Amino acid sequence: MDNTFDATPLVEKEIIGELKFPQAEVLLDKLAISERTAALHHATSLGNLDHHKVNIYFEDADGVKRVNTTIWAITDKRILLKNGKSIPINRIHGVVII
Repeated sequence: MDNTFDATPLVEKEIIGELKFPQAEVLLDKLAISERTAALHHATSLGNLDHHKVNIYFEDADGVKRVNTTIWAITDKRILLKNGKSIPINRIHGVVII
């Protein structure tokens, strides 16, 4: 990921359940979608093995945001975070391992 999202507002994972997520995909091409999938699987492995946190850049109905958290699991449509919170995969711009 480039530094396009450097000024992205940080949100706490506790509020993710309150956000509204449109249905549309945020990425424009198949390569970007494939790279996102690989990054999510890698981040999930790090989360399960080392409780390693990542920055997840995602877009809700109000715009792009980021959350610093551990990814616990991934399904075909969502990533699962602590305390039952989740983000639709099609709304994720990218993942940065920190």
